[in-house]
Amino acid sequence: MSKDPEPQPPQPTRSLKQFDVLVGEWTMVGTHPDLPSAVHGHSSFEWLREGALLTWHFDWERSQGIPSAFSVIGHDDAVEPCSMLYTDERGVARIYQMSLAGGVWKMWRESPEFSQRMTGTFSDDGNTITWHGELSRDGSNWEQDLNVTYTRKQ
Repeated sequence: MSKDPEPQPPQPTRSLKQFDVLVGEWTMVGTHPDLPSAVHGHSSFEWLREGALLTWHFDWERSQGIPSAFSVIGHDDAVEPCSMLYTDERGVARIYQMSLAGGVWKMWRESPEFSQRMTGTFSDDGNTITWHGELSRDGSNWEQDLNVTYTRKQ
């Protein structure tokens, strides 16, 4: 009697391998127009399902007013950008679109009452990301949001 082959885990139809550059541990230093000084934190990226799902966890120092969050990044077969499910310690849940190509990492969300867009640029050695965030409360007027410098932990 032959044995049934081991079942294979779900396989991605499109890879997220361009996000491999994010995998690891990062320190974060952020600035926000509503905060009097820089905020500090830690961020980590790891594969939940190699090439198919990537997790992003970030913690800010507690007293600094920026929420810590957890996200899962994956693909919808019908659209080109990746999707990211975001949830934070306030109970906020959002879906963002995301892309990473040519050393530029983009993330955005379009919503009538609260849109966001962020662009991160990688250093030549890939160990620093300079991230610029903006928000809009009406879909047309944009203002500065959280800016972050990510530095890879060695």
